[in-house]
Amino acid sequence: MLTTRFVTGAPNWLDLGTTDIDGAAAFYRGLFGWELRSAGSDSGGYGFFQLDGRTVAGGMQTPPEQGPPSWSVYFRSPDADATAEAAQRAGGAVLMAPDDVMDKGRLAFLRDSTGGVFGLWQPKRTRGVEVVGDPGSLCWIELYTLDVPAAAAFYHSILGLETSSMPFPGGVYTCVNPADGGEETVFGGIVPLADDPVERGAGAYWLPYFEVTDTDAVVARAEELGGTVRLPATTMEGVGRMAKLADPYGARFAVIRSEASPQ
Repeated sequence: MLTTRFVTGAPNWLDLGTTDIDGAAAFYRGLFGWELRSAGSDSGGYGFFQLDGRTVAGGMQTPPEQGPPSWSVYFRSPDADATAEAAQRAGGAVLMAPDDVMDKGRLAFLRDSTGGVFGLWQPKRTRGVEVVGDPGSLCWIELYTLDVPAAAAFYHSILGLETSSMPFPGGVYTCVNPADGGEETVFGGIVPLADDPVERGAGAYWLPYFEVTDTDAVVARAEELGGTVRLPATTMEGVGRMAKLADPYGARFAVIRSEASPQ
């Protein structure tokens, strides 16, 4: 499971790039109760989405030429420069070279060998988000890709991530965890694009899941706020009740009421 005891390879940050940060902030405030706080006058417009005073994500306005609105997931690296070099050797690409974010940490953007874009965060003063797993915060991530074995090999080679197989009705799910972490540290999965009717035809990408207390109510509220339902609320035995959504500007995410979720 996700925790804020971040180890190498664990997701430790996520943020939203959008063409309308004010509109997006209003949407997520209405959906999850988040408040967007400025990261400061020298942050280039970057802000922190907070829930009850704790940071759950970041966000900023991005120009259309930078790509469509999307959520980005970051993984903890003890050395962003070395990890970026390893990614290139493993068939990936460096989209933004490692760079210091003031005294907060060191940031890079990469593309994996199957096309999925992700970030690296080498923490300094900012370790990562301040809450995960609670309602309104990140609880799971999934990589949708055309080549599960290649993706698994890539992330293992650069971050030491390990995979395991979990049977479920209709197939097998590939789980992901940090090195030597075992089943208790699984934080996400790798899913074949061809096997998912919602994602089929899309390019590889990481999808964040946010924990909720009532999936159906959140889906209805998302529609009221101008969002799109990509997958209606669906119950998966042993997992929970989930739905896939997009905000009014097209950024994709998912919500889930986990079977063992907090009340």
